[in-house]
Amino acid sequence: MPQLDTSMWLLTILSMLLTLFVLFQLKISKHSYSPNPKLAHTKTQKQQAPWNTTWTKIYLPLL
Repeated sequence: MPQLDTSMWLLTILSMLLTLFVLFQLKISKHSYSPNPKLAHTKTQKQQAPWNTTWTKIYLPLL
């Protein structure tokens, strides 16, 4: 059985790693990265509460 012959394992593993390294380098080098998007400052809008402020002062003293 050829799997039990360990004399070729080193050559097989090294050739596999070299092939994977070359393929990944080629694949990564062909990828085009988009430029970083610019940050846009957004203004936060204060939303109107659906309840009456007097109710919150009476029942929610911590607010």
